[in-house]
Amino acid sequence: MPDYHDDLRLAHVLADAADAATMDRFKALDLKVETKPDMTPVSEADKAAEELIRGHLHRARPRDAILGEEYGLEGTGPRRWVIDPIDGTKNYVRGVPVWATLISLMEAGEDGFQPVVGVVSAPALSRRWWAAKGAGAFSGRSLTSATRLKVSKVERIADASFAYASLSGWEEQGRLDGFMDLTRACWRTRGYGDFWPYMMVAEGSVDIAAEPELSLWDMAANAIIVQEAGGLFTSLDGASGPGGGNAAASNGLLHHELLGYLNQRY
Repeated sequence: MPDYHDDLRLAHVLADAADAATMDRFKALDLKVETKPDMTPVSEADKAAEELIRGHLHRARPRDAILGEEYGLEGTGPRRWVIDPIDGTKNYVRGVPVWATLISLMEAGEDGFQPVVGVVSAPALSRRWWAAKGAGAFSGRSLTSATRLKVSKVERIADASFAYASLSGWEEQGRLDGFMDLTRACWRTRGYGDFWPYMMVAEGSVDIAAEPELSLWDMAANAIIVQEAGGLFTSLDGASGPGGGNAAASNGLLHHELLGYLNQRY
């Protein structure tokens, strides 16, 4: 199996640089915020963080392609860095500390591009999570000061904690009834949103998480961290990985039942 240690170390360097840039503008009274064509907000900090990461990658990995939320795809080849400079921009611009920079390296294979390295850094929460293919998932302050992540062993939906983002997307896709049935069947539900539910699945503090509509940069880093922690990360139709436009994550034991609820149609 390939060794991704150098790529993981680079991803941490990128995250360090992004953390400094995003924290510098967090809660700034003069922060500039625009509305993108899809009606979602983008701040000057989103753009600056992605530009900073791209600059580092151009110097350190000039042959690798880069896909970012703000500036699209640049380059070609079997290796592709995928960047969400601020996942949770709506939180960021309102001063809510639940946001993170998501950095992933994806490699081309028989099943298309799949993540092999992922770092999720949430500096306002003083938290960071990471993983590399075949090397496990971890959380901590640095590569040398970390705790290995393991998903929970909860076996029954009735005992499960379920994290989600919002209700509107499920309703738009005609999946709201199944979603509501799932919330009623679970022990506990919370709308944490964005990257955090997936990190909690990897930590074992949440058992299942799902969202009905996402982009690749929202999922790539999350997927490898959940998988390396022993969980499953698929689309709602069960395809493994972050390429399906939506996400279902679990400790693995609850995955079939999770997908069953979310694919109910009335």
